[in-house]
Amino acid sequence: MAVYAMTGGATGIGAAVKTRLREEGHEVIVVDIHDADVIADLSTPEGRALAVAGIRERAPGGLDGFVPCAGLGPYVEPLSRICQVNYFAAVATTEGVKDLLAQRRGCVVMISSNSASMPGYDPQFIELLLAGDEAAACALIDTLDGQTAYGGSKLGLTRWMRRNSTAWAQAGVRLNAVAPGITRTALTDGVYQDPRFGQIMKEFGDSVPTGSIARPEQIASAVCYLLRPEADFFCGAVLFVDGGHDAMLRPDQF
Repeated sequence: MAVYAMTGGATGIGAAVKTRLREEGHEVIVVDIHDADVIADLSTPEGRALAVAGIRERAPGGLDGFVPCAGLGPYVEPLSRICQVNYFAAVATTEGVKDLLAQRRGCVVMISSNSASMPGYDPQFIELLLAGDEAAACALIDTLDGQTAYGGSKLGLTRWMRRNSTAWAQAGVRLNAVAPGITRTALTDGVYQDPRFGQIMKEFGDSVPTGSIARPEQIASAVCYLLRPEADFFCGAVLFVDGGHDAMLRPDQF
């Protein structure tokens, strides 16, 4: 039996990951704002510290894997809360359990997005994320737009993963990411209902090459594969699970 920890396991993709791992007989420590082993608000530094402390208390012998899955969609306001949860919380909790992962030569699977590869995000916002300047990043994003907050935070997180994958691998911890396409979750339902994003999201979903948007279980299957021992040569990889959308939009980039 392996020991895993994750954030955002109460609903959506996270719930599907949790269910699959537990059905396989593994222990899964879940952090969320409700229905979790550790209740914490990851939009704050205090909540992130609480999350890490709760995981450490429950996994004194180390972790085989960690999935920072908690995330917010582009319709959430204030926009700064999106980058607080999607980027800063994901990085802080991952760094907070690094030594637990190293104990068991574990791995991390970040949740990116196929929107991370789309062009046009404010470069200063991305630079502030990667510099770890939460106050400045939050102040800037509150003057921009929800898609930049969401897609930009996922771009920043993916770059953080890629930039750190070599050093972390040398410390015994592999970093990878899954980049889902549009997936039927509570987050997506919120986007559909938003007058600013709903029609655009519907049209985006209708254009998926395979003909439908994803189920959370389809994304969870990729996440769980990357956590398994047989995936031990994946390192610094971004696995697109999006029904062919990224290939459609960027056929010559890979």
